[in-house]
Amino acid sequence: MEEESPYTHPMQNFSIGIIGAGHMGLALASGLASRMAPERIVVSDPHPDKRQRVHDLGISTPADNDSVVARADILVLAVKPQAVRDLCAAMAPRVRERRPLIVSVAAGIRAADIARWLGGGLAIVRAMPNTPALINAGVSVLWANDETTPGHREAAATVLGAVSEVFWLTDEALMDAATAISGSGPAYFFLMVEALAAAGAELGLPRDLSAALAAGTAAGAGRMVHDHPGEAALLRARVTSPGGTTERAIKSLLSEGFMEMLGRAAQAACDRSRELGEQLGAA
Repeated sequence: MEEESPYTHPMQNFSIGIIGAGHMGLALASGLASRMAPERIVVSDPHPDKRQRVHDLGISTPADNDSVVARADILVLAVKPQAVRDLCAAMAPRVRERRPLIVSVAAGIRAADIARWLGGGLAIVRAMPNTPALINAGVSVLWANDETTPGHREAAATVLGAVSEVFWLTDEALMDAATAISGSGPAYFFLMVEALAAAGAELGLPRDLSAALAAGTAAGAGRMVHDHPGEAALLRARVTSPGGTTERAIKSLLSEGFMEMLGRAAQAACDRSRELGEQLGAA
């Protein structure tokens, strides 16, 4: 009888290896450890302090990557884009032997380049989670290459779903746009909260109070938008009374090119993601 694939019943059967215990690697390890047996997870990182944070979750944390590859049905590359090429070159022989599903969370790095560095013919899923994954409130955009099966895609969605909502793309080229919107997006909101808090202080509010008001307002507004997807404009209209304070503020923002400014920011992030893929993927 043919052996059943470990991806048929993902949460029951597969073992997950994560290379890199930075913010995203730690977030994934923590989220997964709450949903599956920690002994089915292994995480490597060269820094002892980062390994200790993962070890505290009951997860095995070797310093070397070969130990991770040797145990992983799913191998998550949670390292900076600039490190992916050398990492793949070092572990390519072991990966070709084990042939795990590769899940990369490195911005801009194309699946074809990862496959080339590892030796080709591998199932690869690119994923772009964002910072709120650290509190299990992220969103992740995924794309899978032709070597992936439905079971691979289900398994990848399960891994990222431990810390985020999951959305799929059918065109890899759109990963750069997704990176610009959801991957980099939290920083745009942090900057807006920072600016709003500073404005409150300029208007005379105590700085601590202004910061708390700005943060609480962002949290509440974010919850409302999340609960009513696609209705941001309607929500805005509901709180913008004709002739009122909000209307005057919105008119000021729009007259200063607020929408265009955000569009330029997103384009800049998208361009940089594309540049990373071209520069770091060059032969």
